[in-house]
Amino acid sequence: MQNKALKNLKKLLPPFPGIQGKEEYINAAVLALLMSVNDEYHFLLQKRSPAISQGGEICFPGGKFDPRKDTSLRHTALRETHEELGIPAEKISILGQLDTLVVPLGKTIDTFVGTTDFAFTDLTPSFSEVDHAFTIPISFFQEHPPKVYSVLVKNHPSYINDKNETVNLLPVKELGLPAHYQKPWGSFRQRVFVYETNEGIIWGLTARILHDICVKLFPDSVN
Repeated sequence: MQNKALKNLKKLLPPFPGIQGKEEYINAAVLALLMSVNDEYHFLLQKRSPAISQGGEICFPGGKFDPRKDTSLRHTALRETHEELGIPAEKISILGQLDTLVVPLGKTIDTFVGTTDFAFTDLTPSFSEVDHAFTIPISFFQEHPPKVYSVLVKNHPSYINDKNETVNLLPVKELGLPAHYQKPWGSFRQRVFVYETNEGIIWGLTARILHDICVKLFPDSVN
């Protein structure tokens, strides 16, 4: 490689490194929205409609990036919040953004943190997606740290489909790779945070986001 080629490579390297292969993932955005209730900030959360995927689970408003509608992931978070809860974008002030969450199951989550003076009583949930909305004070999460569990994430070179047929994703033998790669490999343990609330269990990605925010707010009292 000549010096000229190296100079060209230097110009092509990103000034702000992102996530390699992000286009291969499902890219989604959520809004961790804070609302003042009785002079205390609360997180605005919602329980998903039982008729949709992950029905009955608690989450922040948000959804998949739609290139036909969205100019950015920030736009996705604001659009989905309006569609799901009826809060217009002009009633939301974005404070900033958390680090992008890369989920081993093939999804990235960009979380935006914001505040709103929109009244809770003026919410108009879309009941095709949202069973109901509710708020929980930030202090609850400071005083009630999550339980922490884990799941084991492995790489599977093949799987059995619904016809009981083996589908080879990675032709280990044909490529001459070591034989042990014919079986699932890896031993990555992903932490799973769980909060127990009066509204039900908050876990998974939503709990991880809540924990991340609380660690930033209360570094001395939250693990």
